[in-house]
Amino acid sequence: MKPARRQFLHLLAGAAVLPAASRFAWAQAYPSRPVHVIVGFAAGSGNDISARLVGQLLSDRLGRQFVIENRPGASGNLAVEAVARARPDGYTLLSVGPASAINATLYGNLSFSFPRDIAAVAGAMRVPNVMVVNPSLPVTTVPEFIAYAKANPDRINLATAGNGSTLRVFGELFKIMTGVNMVAVVYRGGAAALVDLLGGQVHVMFGPLPEAIGYIKAGKLRALAVTSATRSAALPGIPTVGEFVPGYEASTWYGIGAPRDTPADIVNTLNGAINAGLADPAIAERLATLGAVPLPMTPEAFGKLLADETEKWGKVIRAANIKAD
Repeated sequence: MKPARRQFLHLLAGAAVLPAASRFAWAQAYPSRPVHVIVGFAAGSGNDISARLVGQLLSDRLGRQFVIENRPGASGNLAVEAVARARPDGYTLLSVGPASAINATLYGNLSFSFPRDIAAVAGAMRVPNVMVVNPSLPVTTVPEFIAYAKANPDRINLATAGNGSTLRVFGELFKIMTGVNMVAVVYRGGAAALVDLLGGQVHVMFGPLPEAIGYIKAGKLRALAVTSATRSAALPGIPTVGEFVPGYEASTWYGIGAPRDTPADIVNTLNGAINAGLADPAIAERLATLGAVPLPMTPEAFGKLLADETEKWGKVIRAANIKAD
């Protein structure tokens, strides 16, 4: 073989290997620059708190800055759309929560599909909501509440933070499974709903545990049950709704998503770092102050959770004929 031809074939073979080697080096180097985590809600929200916790875990373990970027609007849909349209290179992530699963059915004209366009990366934490009533309501247990509500149809007001809020759909699930009638009162946010519940203008709320626990311990609200499948260590003496309404479970969960087609190597790198961070006892202790527990999951398991929650709340929204605000 002539030297020139031999040299040409050698170069050609090297060029064929180069793209694969480059892709491998690129994946191995991830992350090589700051990563943005998009949050569809304001600072201080559950999504935001979860994102900042996870961002710190990832920064500590992967050696790059994870920047939390709040883009509130359209009930979190603006953030999901931004991530769905971002390059699937691991440098744009999404703080995922129940709103995205609820919105998939609540809004019929979205330019993206949450289950299709967002890849599951990792769970972060799970927080129960708590069924609380104003102390003036003459009930102390879930069975007493059900009996009272059935004896006083259309006289029980359910405080909600908007039609797409967990406060609304968790309450609607309770209505469907118990046959009680409650009138949903829509507020512009959970804080306003909580104020009126404290004042007695509304009677019951399926509110986030971290926001209600101080009022429960002060005796300003009465906790009837937590909405999770198991009791909460933050309120160990309070039963679950499911102890009286078999099969009832409704939890607020948070995690991390990425654009569809993000390489598996990157997803696994992020998942491993997050799960390692969640295994730290100090993190579990920090979450416990919020009434939360770590939610370590594989990408596949977290993806199943997203799909199951989307289907579950879709059924509730359709059954209750809930419309977007």
